[in-house]
Amino acid sequence: MPSFGVILDACVLIPAALRDTLLRTAAAALYRLHWSEDILAEVERNLVEHKMTSATGAKYVVGAMREAFPEADVDGYQCLIPAMANHEKDRHILAAAVVAGAQVIVTMNLKDFPDHALAPFGIEAQSPDEFLGNPFDLDPELMTEIVKEQAEDLANPPMSVDELLDGLAIQAPHFAELVRGFRHSC
Repeated sequence: MPSFGVILDACVLIPAALRDTLLRTAAAALYRLHWSEDILAEVERNLVEHKMTSATGAKYVVGAMREAFPEADVDGYQCLIPAMANHEKDRHILAAAVVAGAQVIVTMNLKDFPDHALAPFGIEAQSPDEFLGNPFDLDPELMTEIVKEQAEDLANPPMSVDELLDGLAIQAPHFAELVRGFRHSC
């Protein structure tokens, strides 16, 4: 199991393509994945509220995530929530990261995780774009293969690698360009 712990904020688990890339990267043992019940409940709720799927579909997505990564769940963080100094609505995420021993919180809401709140715990907040660039730098061939396999697994609708990268570029433009550049250099 990788020693580099990462907690994924709900906002990065809602867009399907980004969620899939992040989870496939964890499955490839490039980081130790963490989330909490609060995070997964937020994912489920937002998938329905943003009309991305039905309540049944959202339960299925979250259930599949739990089944694929049973070791990711963090418990026992609730008592730390009041002591966290980041944005009030995201204190549960930082508390879970502390209990998990995570080094990074991946979020699109960087402003909600200021350095002064994270530094005492040795935790850093990164955008999904910055975060995905790190394993790419370590193993560009593997990360490119992960994206290629992700595209190959898409059936409804089917997507080429370039179409998938176009979608990923919405939240992770630099990462999408890194993969695109590596693919075309081979």
